Amino acid sequence: MDKGNTTLAFILLGLFNHTRAHLVLFVLVLTVAFASLVANALMLVLIHQDHRLHTPMYFLLSQLSFMDMMLVSTIVPQLATGYLTGKKTISPAGCGFQIFFFLTLGGGECFLLAAMSYDRYVAICHPLRYPVLMSWPLCLRMTLGSWVLGAADGLMQALVTLNFRFCNRHEIDHFFCEAPMLVRLACDDTSAFEYAMYICCVLMLLVPLSLILTSYGLILAAVLTCVPQRREKALSTCSSHLAVVGLFYGAAIFIYMRPMSYRPANHNKVVSVFYTVVTPALNPVIYSLRNSEIKNGLRKCMARRAALIHY
Repeated sequence: MDKGNTTLAFILLGLFNHTRAHLVLFVLVLTVAFASLVANALMLVLIHQDHRLHTPMYFLLSQLSFMDMMLVSTIVPQLATGYLTGKKTISPAGCGFQIFFFLTLGGGECFLLAAMSYDRYVAICHPLRYPVLMSWPLCLRMTLGSWVLGAADGLMQALVTLNFRFCNRHEIDHFFCEAPMLVRLACDDTSAFEYAMYICCVLMLLVPLSLILTSYGLILAAVLTCVPQRREKALSTCSSHLAVVGLFYGAAIFIYMRPMSYRPANHNKVVSVFYTVVTPALNPVIYSLRNSEIKNGLRKCMARRAALIHY
């Protein structure tokens, strides 16, 4: 294929080889992905059915679960199909849609996590003013803003990336279409786009992350003066939340905020697994299943189901 021609399809080289060790890893990734889908779907159903959970906090949790379900559904089927059938090609349109949905969901989750940290800050530090500082209109605006900002970033990067001319190489050394990996195949000068993508990453990653760290910093400063039991509970909650946030943001920053020449493909693929598969599986456990109200609602829901089956 001559320079400047467009390719009919891209080839995703995938994550695993057909060896026994990689087969075990493949099954492990599928298991984690399936667990993520089940856990997040359970959170969505539980929050929807239990009227006591119809609050801004749990609405934000339901949006997080929905984003995680869509993220796993966007990435894992392509990975599994390529490995099991050997069909690793993906059309330019399919690649564009994958970039769009991945960035919409990943970027939206960045801002949603910031909104959730603000919600926790208000609930812990200003509980009496919670209905005013975290009203339903504000909650809905933050949620809509998360989706819109993520979609704007995804649409921009998908359209610009696919408008480049691609050279002879059309093999993407990844298990899904990701803008930084696709840009490597372009024949055109991509320096301006890389700079714009870097600015977008600063806005999409570092700004929400700074808000999250500020919120949890204020929470920790407030609970340090509390009674020991409440302090230990708050510290445990904050540390677990920050661990998941660190995993998600750390992996995303590692991928998107390094110079193109310092992005080894193998490292990118391994790190990408964390924020496309592992983090969506951890979110319902850390943010939801450790919550007493969620656990009580889950017990009551299971008790009602058991009673109906028995009846």
